[in-house]
Amino acid sequence: MTQQSHPNDRPPAGDELLTISEVADIVRVPVATLRYWRHLGTGPHSFRVGRGVRYWHNEVNTWLQSQSDGPTAA
Repeated sequence: MTQQSHPNDRPPAGDELLTISEVADIVRVPVATLRYWRHLGTGPHSFRVGRGVRYWHNEVNTWLQSQSDGPTAA
């Protein structure tokens, strides 16, 4: 399941918030895929701000790095 942030959590130092569209551009997948991953809890960490979904840029990069560290196909 996707982790939820607590309203009192401090943002990562020097980080910026990204919208779902911005993350889709970075990851190069459709927005619908990010929504599906969010539903499954397998994509980058996200949280809600009002009605919108937001991502910390650093956490998107960390998630991408973890995807490339997985098992390699021979």
